[in-house]
Amino acid sequence: KFSFNYTFFLKLKMQKITTDINLAINSLKIGKLVAIPTETVYGLAGDALNEKAVKKIFILKKRPLHNPLILHISSYEKLREITKNVPFKAKKLAKKFWPGPLTLVLEKKNKVSNTVSAGKSTIAVRVPNHPLTLKLLNSIDFPLAAPSANPSGFISPTTAKHVSSFFKDGLDVILNGGLCSKGLESTIIGFENDNPILYRHGAIPISDLENCVGTIGKKIKDNLNPSSPGMFSRHYSPRTPIILINNLSKYIYQNKDKKIGVLSFENKEGFSLATKHEILSKNGDIDEAAKNFYSALHSLDSKNLDIIITTLLPEKGLGKTINDRLKRAVAN
Repeated sequence: KFSFNYTFFLKLKMQKITTDINLAINSLKIGKLVAIPTETVYGLAGDALNEKAVKKIFILKKRPLHNPLILHISSYEKLREITKNVPFKAKKLAKKFWPGPLTLVLEKKNKVSNTVSAGKSTIAVRVPNHPLTLKLLNSIDFPLAAPSANPSGFISPTTAKHVSSFFKDGLDVILNGGLCSKGLESTIIGFENDNPILYRHGAIPISDLENCVGTIGKKIKDNLNPSSPGMFSRHYSPRTPIILINNLSKYIYQNKDKKIGVLSFENKEGFSLATKHEILSKNGDIDEAAKNFYSALHSLDSKNLDIIITTLLPEKGLGKTINDRLKRAVAN
């Protein structure tokens, strides 16, 4: 009897995927890392005010130290605790789009370490729109540093199982919040001379933000000194080689000897010779395509294919964000 109970206890202790918020809270309070669900992608979270916990994030992700992290807070009111000199247009955006997939890059207070900000005087911060993570954030007295819960440069996770497949060790708790409702990372806006600048396309189309604050500038790539996460030229990549081409059917026919995976926006063509075909939206819906994008890439990447082929989507709305991710995924 004792042996059975002990074995059962060990299994419980090894279990990573859970909905028990108290396990996550207790782990975070002692400086451990926890994967958290958001409406965008799953994040690899640690106490943003605990230097050791922050360094663990960089180590576990194998993330370059000059690539800053995103801080997650529970409400707009918490912004004053970690930032200063917030521009008027930043306040306007935050009040309209938080909680939600908008990250703002703002001047930080000294209590936030330079490790989080990659040595910069600014930090990226947002309020996520996921009930489980908002409950978590309201139960702790520190912000969470939480980049995407994947090894640096690879496909972002939109389910707890994606996270588990990436990290077999070093992560005690994966808080299971189901499939991410948006499926793309947050849009990131910084401010230069109080003027808004797009640093990363994301789950809120830039047109929606411009309807709120007017014209927004653009600076979305910087490998050497990125102002925010998501600015590296190569990012969001599957392990399987991936290429962008115009005529998918022709490529498949000319490469019959290869195990080919197809990622298509909608089901306009037949790809019977392909080994695996993932359709982002059978009805051609951009929002549905965005939600399914990373899950489809994960599925293709797990099939031991020789290559994944795809095309760009219509350059409108969230199509711009998906195209941005595709271009970075195929970059050398």
